[in-house]
Amino acid sequence: MQLSTIGFLLHTSGELLIAFTVLRVHHRVLHDHKIDKKVFEDMRLEQFIGVVGVIMIITGASMQIL
Repeated sequence: MQLSTIGFLLHTSGELLIAFTVLRVHHRVLHDHKIDKKVFEDMRLEQFIGVVGVIMIITGASMQIL
């Protein structure tokens, strides 16, 4: 598999991870109609997943350029 293909897959996976985390936290707040300890815990986990997504996007974009 070529480096640019792997880069594209990483980039796309990172974008999907970020989109998933944003949609999930919005769903949680809409469902509960409040922000409590459980929502904050979910937000911390989703923040970590979002950072992983950003790292994947940067890595994937770098691999596509090379």
